[in-house]
Amino acid sequence: MNGRKECVVGVIGRSRLAPHTPSRTRLRSLLSLRSLSVRSIAGQVFAVQVLLVCLLIVAATTALILQARIDSEEEALNRATAVAQTFATSPGTSSAMRTQNPTTLLQPRAEETRKRAHLDFVVVANTHGIRYTHPKPEYIGKTLVADWRPVVKGKIVTESVQGPLGREVQATVPIHRGDGTVAGVVCAGMTAADVSGRVERQLPLVFGSAAGALALATGGTALVGGRLRRQTRGLGPAQMTRMYEHHDAVLHSVKEGVLIVDSHGRLVLANDEAVRLLDLPPDAEGRSVTELGIEPRTAELLASGRVATDEVHLAGERLLAVNQRSTRWDGGMSGSVATLRDSTELRALSGKAEVAERRLRLLYEAGAKVGTTLDVVRTAEELTRFAVPWFADFATVDLVDPVLRGDEPVGSAMRRTATCGIRSDHPLWRVGKMITYSGTVPQALGFGAGRPVLEADLRTYEGWQEQDPEQATKIVKYGIHSMITIPLRARDVTLGIATFWRSEKSEPFDEDDVALTEELVARAAVAIDNARRYTREHAMAATLQRSLLPQGLPEQDAMEVAHRYLPARAGVGGDWFDVIPLPGARVALVVGDVVGHGLHAAATMGRLRTAVHNFSALDLPPDELLAHLDELVSRFDQDQAAAGTDAPGISGASCLYAIYDPVSGRCTMAGAGHPGPAVVLPDSTVTFPDVPLGPPLGLGGEPIETVDLELPEGSRLALFTDGLIRDRGRDFDEGLGVLRTTLAGLPERTPEETCQAVFDTMASSHPGDDIALLVARTHLLDPGHVAEWELPSDPAAVARIRNEAAEQLSAWDLEEVGFTTELILSELMTNAIRYGCRPSRVRLLRARTLICEVADGSSTSPHLRRAATTDEGGRGLFLVAQYAQRWGTRYTPNGKIIWAEQPLTAPVAPLGERTGDDLLDQWADLPG
Repeated sequence: MNGRKECVVGVIGRSRLAPHTPSRTRLRSLLSLRSLSVRSIAGQVFAVQVLLVCLLIVAATTALILQARIDSEEEALNRATAVAQTFATSPGTSSAMRTQNPTTLLQPRAEETRKRAHLDFVVVANTHGIRYTHPKPEYIGKTLVADWRPVVKGKIVTESVQGPLGREVQATVPIHRGDGTVAGVVCAGMTAADVSGRVERQLPLVFGSAAGALALATGGTALVGGRLRRQTRGLGPAQMTRMYEHHDAVLHSVKEGVLIVDSHGRLVLANDEAVRLLDLPPDAEGRSVTELGIEPRTAELLASGRVATDEVHLAGERLLAVNQRSTRWDGGMSGSVATLRDSTELRALSGKAEVAERRLRLLYEAGAKVGTTLDVVRTAEELTRFAVPWFADFATVDLVDPVLRGDEPVGSAMRRTATCGIRSDHPLWRVGKMITYSGTVPQALGFGAGRPVLEADLRTYEGWQEQDPEQATKIVKYGIHSMITIPLRARDVTLGIATFWRSEKSEPFDEDDVALTEELVARAAVAIDNARRYTREHAMAATLQRSLLPQGLPEQDAMEVAHRYLPARAGVGGDWFDVIPLPGARVALVVGDVVGHGLHAAATMGRLRTAVHNFSALDLPPDELLAHLDELVSRFDQDQAAAGTDAPGISGASCLYAIYDPVSGRCTMAGAGHPGPAVVLPDSTVTFPDVPLGPPLGLGGEPIETVDLELPEGSRLALFTDGLIRDRGRDFDEGLGVLRTTLAGLPERTPEETCQAVFDTMASSHPGDDIALLVARTHLLDPGHVAEWELPSDPAAVARIRNEAAEQLSAWDLEEVGFTTELILSELMTNAIRYGCRPSRVRLLRARTLICEVADGSSTSPHLRRAATTDEGGRGLFLVAQYAQRWGTRYTPNGKIIWAEQPLTAPVAPLGERTGDDLLDQWADLPG
């Protein structure tokens, strides 16, 4: 504790010095000079450290020299042993020992070995120690100076002896015969002077390293001493003790709290006043300031280390003025020092400061909790839930009735939208009640004047009872005694009234509460108005979308169709579906998707759906229709870009278009950026046909391809948008697996039952994307309801085929349309013979309508026109148009088909019932 105080007091004293001034510079120079004296702490520490370093280096150097000497001697012995063993075991050494003159053979070899091994001697002696070789020939024949007796017994001896060359370090090894006995010994080694020379050659390196270590250690010691000098200001021990005593006395006697916090947010020091003001525990020092029970805002300031000047903080019932500065200065410790001043003299203002802080905190929290959604009712409920029990016991919100529907507020009739209270048995009007405030009721006054109304004591004010005296009496008896009513105004429009009541809170509302509540309600009013505008836009988009989607499915015989559509929770989107009857009893199924939500997506969907209807009227194949649709979308985007609008483009839209022919059972389909359908065969087998996937609409650049499917009767087609597959967090492949399993488990289900089962399994109540589902069960036209004839180029064949067609109509019990059918067929066949080319065919289809088709190999299409009175022709197609419900031309890969439909339930009146004037009226606009 005392050590920490010494360091901290030094930091405190330094932090209070003014920035660099001339007097401060002189003080630094004086302190620097004083630090050179050994009387200072820095000088004493420096001297002791230098002495210790010198002693350590001397000891280390001596140890290195001794170790080097020992290592050199050991190395010499090892080398001598190795050379002696090599010489003793070399070929010829043992045999030379048995000759009459071993010296003659061994002396040259020994000298050559000595020189190569850089030894001082290699001596060979017999088992009696008599030398056979020696570097000095005069010693040959004399006794070996070595402990050779153990060697004769087979041992190896290393030793240091006083020999002929002086002090010698040598190794003696035995020379073994082939039978293992010892024939002599070999002694090799070097003089001690040679070994010492090796050590002396290493001394410059050792002394150089010692000098470098001394210099490095001295430099490091100097740096440490310099740092210590700066920390102690060059002061001596007595001066440091006196400074500590002075600072300690001041630190703990001043009536101002002092805290020092390190860079990690831990409390380093707290004086007695700080402990008292913050009610710190005894073991506070060393712990994080956030764990000491300090008020969170104050703890956040102390832990952050940011600069603060006279910030007002609450500590229990105390109001503290906090100042905080960093302790880092001139290389000092990292952290912060804070002073706390108990502003007792400002206690009178603490209430207002508390109110201001409370107000700011309330408004901040209101911004996060009120207006979290774009729902009018929920926003009103959030306002009441936030107010209770923060500053009111009960809260109600009444909104002008049109606001709930997203419309502009009109009139003064309001509906109770939200109510919240500390208890549920209150006498206030319940949610849903229609209210019209009048007279001097505070709500009427506030709503009419657009300003808040405060009724501090409801028991003494009788004006608010005029609305409903009985209910007012219940409110007073219940204990509600104070009220604030504030109009909900946003963008200069009053949306309703918010009323706040107090019952259990004894203090009444005052003007400060009015100011606070008014700001809170103003923010809530903006959120409610935003929700109202969103509701209006959403309603408009929903209305637009409902008007653009099919209101009902057309009647046709090719398929039994059911559908489902579910908008996304984010709002109205751009998914759509359609069923379009086509000539020849065929039907087109369409499913499309426009990226995005809102009015733009709904409007875009309507444009695309209309375009598909228009293109389908031309009876185009799926690939051509989608190609035209892609070109149209590109033109839409170009026009929008040229107009410079900010609305997003249509790129990203997709479409799947399929045509089913009930006569052949063939389904032709193509897709542009859209997933293919699911096909459920009559045996419940589910497949996903490989429909060539073209780019989304508006991108272009790639051809769109078609695929043909042969569907047995009773097959089911499921066309869908990707919202069905990817709903509930599934990826695309997982969604297809769930769809496959669901469809496979629905054998013999009607399309309506299939739609419902798929939606129940795969769709959530509020999906993230729009979901459109179209399920169709195929039918095949009865072969007995199809009649075909080859049409030769001979005009005489017209009468024959006409008569056969009349017989077929009789077989179908359709004699009532026989005359008009013969008239239509005669005209169409005559045109095919006259203007078309082979091959030509005639076909009658009995479905919901009677369809007459004449096909030929020409691509020339006839045109309806009004013939002049002088024209000989041009009236045939006009008669066909008059007597057929619909007629037209569709093109095939081999030519064209001209068709005409007649209703079977209400046939067109036969020609006999039309007068000549009726026909001539068609040319009434032509001149005389």
